[in-house]
Amino acid sequence: MKVPHSVSGALRTFSYFLASGTHSQLEGVEYLDLYGEEPSAIEQTYAIFANVLDFDEAGNLTNLQHAEKRALDYLRSYCDPNFSIEPPLEDWEVALH
Repeated sequence: MKVPHSVSGALRTFSYFLASGTHSQLEGVEYLDLYGEEPSAIEQTYAIFANVLDFDEAGNLTNLQHAEKRALDYLRSYCDPNFSIEPPLEDWEVALH
């Protein structure tokens, strides 16, 4: 079974906005240098995004905005120690598979 198109499309779009520095939820956050200097922060961001994504039996995403928020909140907190993730990330959200 292949990844549903809704999921691959969500990953593609998330990647574009993250890599281009144009995601509205990260406005004012200086994170683009992490790509070359601290790639593990980007890896963790993608892991959270993928772990939180849910889709139904037809392959339709059911929580895209929530998955984006959790992942981007992590990245924001990585760059800004004064930012607090609410509720805190759970172990299953940050697991690296």
